[in-house]
Amino acid sequence: MKKLAFWVGSILWASLLGTGYAVTQSSGTITMEFDLSAQEQSDETKLWVPYPMSDADQVITNISISGNFVESAVYSDQKFSTPILYTRWNKGTKERHLTFSFDAIRQEVVKKDFPETEGAWNGADFSMYLEPTSRGPIDGQVKALADKIVAGRTTVQAKAKAIYEWVCDNMYRDPKTNGCGTGDVCSLLLTPGGKCTDIHSVFVSLCRAAGVPAREVFGIRQGKQEVVDISTWQHCWAEFYLPGYGWVPVDPADVRKMMLKHDLKMSDRKTQQYRDYFWGAWDPYRVKLSVGRDIILTPAQEGAPLNTFGYPYAEVGGKVLDWLDPATFKYTITYRK
Repeated sequence: MKKLAFWVGSILWASLLGTGYAVTQSSGTITMEFDLSAQEQSDETKLWVPYPMSDADQVITNISISGNFVESAVYSDQKFSTPILYTRWNKGTKERHLTFSFDAIRQEVVKKDFPETEGAWNGADFSMYLEPTSRGPIDGQVKALADKIVAGRTTVQAKAKAIYEWVCDNMYRDPKTNGCGTGDVCSLLLTPGGKCTDIHSVFVSLCRAAGVPAREVFGIRQGKQEVVDISTWQHCWAEFYLPGYGWVPVDPADVRKMMLKHDLKMSDRKTQQYRDYFWGAWDPYRVKLSVGRDIILTPAQEGAPLNTFGYPYAEVGGKVLDWLDPATFKYTITYRK
């Protein structure tokens, strides 16, 4: 049954790409190059970078870290165990360089063979994925909307599917949004346009308000050409927990992105195909970097807890650099097939 579900998803993805074969894997080398030499030289410089790890869906190998830093280590945050590459340069250092590269093999994830009966579960075991975040409340208007969307539905799967459909119907991709968006759910319910973090923050908050464990995943897209500058290709996707089955992948943000890219209407057949595919599947053109919201890094940053950690983060003399502006920060991320 699982194998059948996988191939159904793969064949659907192949049809969406317009190819005659199932694309189930993507691989390449990702290189992150940082040059903080233009920043104030009299200040200590600290840099934190999301550090990818192998898991059931991806294999990370050939990790290389080089530069003229005085300190470098791999840590993780205390709450979500998200791996972090930390580097530091002393005051007065003129040249500050870091090159971080790794090979990534990413599998297509298809999980559509849902059980007829959901297993027993204890919400306390998933409390981290049922609680609010600083920009994702689960009470007030969010709770009221969630209750309306899932009215009459009694299973976790049915509630999550209803929320997924609502997000696909009511959110939209706004290409003017800076970066991946901030995921400020209350603002998004008033103006439901944004990018991937915005759309998935709404999905996650509504799920949690309805009692469905859910979380965002932060990463970066892989290219499809031989060499691609992916410095601004960060992406956020989501998943919810189905008792007796496990974490289920969803990506309503990519549904809305494909609709915008191909000028599709909600009634178009292609739109329904995207909706069907991204309910229970992720394409292979992505690499997971981190999870979690309101993150306190290790070592702890001087700035506020990070809303998300899909981008590199740096402080020079305690001043936070704009991670959404690679040209000023300054960094380049390159994908090589």
